Order: sequence, then C-alpha cells, then structure tokens
Amino acid sequence: MSGKFEISASSNGKFLFNLKARNGQVILTSQLFDSLHHAVEAAQALQQDNKLADRIHRKVSTAGEPYFSIHGDGDKVIARSQMYSSNTAMEKGIDSVLEHAPQALLVDTTAE
Repeated sequence: MSGKFEISASSNGKFLFNLKARNGQVILTSQLFDSLHHAVEAAQALQQDNKLADRIHRKVSTAGEPYFSIHGDGDKVIARSQMYSSNTAMEKGIDSVLEHAPQALLVDTTAE
C-alpha cells in the first residue's frame, strides 16, 4: 500500500489535504484552499514535482522545534509538517514526503 493524499473539507467550508504515510501517519498538511479543485490541483502538483526537494524549507518554531514547509511559485507556503523533537526526526519526515508524495493515491473524503 502506498501513501495517500487525503482531501477533506474544513469546518469553515474550505479544503485541505494531508499526505499520509503507508502507516496512516500524517506527514504533511496543506494550507486551506477556497475550492476542492484547488486542493486537488495542489496535491497533484506535489505528486508530479520532480524538484520537490528544492521547494522544502527547513524552519524552527518560536518554541525551538524544527519543522519544514513546502513552497510553491512566488514562495507561497503550500503545506507544512508537524513540529519535530529534533532535526534528525525532521529530516526523516522530509525523506518520508519525498518517498510518498510521487506515488501517493489521491483520496477525496469530502463526500463521506
């Protein structure tokens, strides 16, 4: 079983996706999109981006926790990770995104 992009509706009527690893763990959460179409397009763009590694920005929260974000054109944040306990754990998260995103299934859960 491969990873998957799960697209869902938020409580405010916007849409987002989570990239989940094979074990079901969320490894990336998108920004909110105004339409289902835009959320799907963004997930598909990550699937097909052969320069995805170049779009990953490593960061540190104000609490000192490492995390990463993925930026699109114009440096707009498309998605970001959870907060990690160490840089090593964050790097494993990045590796997981690079492994799972290209072959992840696209699953629309908005009708559920």
